[in-house]
Amino acid sequence: MKKYLITGLLVWVPLGITFWVLNLTIGIMDQTLLLLPGSWQPDSILPFHIPGLGVILTLVVVLVTGLLMRNVFGQMVLRYWESVLLHIPFVNTVYKGVKQVSDTLLSGNGNSFRKVLLVRYPHPQAWSLAFQTSVPSEVIGTFDEEYVAVFIPTTPSPVNGFYFFVPKSQTIELDMTVDVALRSIVSMGVAADARTGQHPALNTNN
Repeated sequence: MKKYLITGLLVWVPLGITFWVLNLTIGIMDQTLLLLPGSWQPDSILPFHIPGLGVILTLVVVLVTGLLMRNVFGQMVLRYWESVLLHIPFVNTVYKGVKQVSDTLLSGNGNSFRKVLLVRYPHPQAWSLAFQTSVPSEVIGTFDEEYVAVFIPTTPSPVNGFYFFVPKSQTIELDMTVDVALRSIVSMGVAADARTGQHPALNTNN
């Protein structure tokens, strides 16, 4: 009985959490419909509510924004608004930090978050997964040997972690994608069994 109960939980818990995240995401994106005039909103036109229409509007807005930013006029508008934000105390700090992170994660330039490393943490006898990031130019000249900047995410929430400078000679570069590393961190190593291609709930050997 216990084995069947655990098997059922292994099936329904991931599905339930996935649907909960999707429902939360769709609910947040549906708030973009409030940008439309009241007479244009789907709830005032249709006799029933259709969840997810905000996702379509969000994708359209993002796509149109990307198209506009690809021309000279769009670049001028973007530079103007960035100059305004960068002259507002506190807002400029938040905007610059968020922009640097988004540029690193979403753009294909540079090696930031493109390499998965093993580093000695939290003590010399232990190894942890880490992502290589960029070293600020002001820091590079202070070292006698080549150092790399690494972000060591915590388990099971990889958005939190530690940012260190470590000697490159004391790291091991892995032949592992960022997605696989994140999946391993979030699952506390359980997802490593996914290479077998078998769902753990259906493992008949247990």
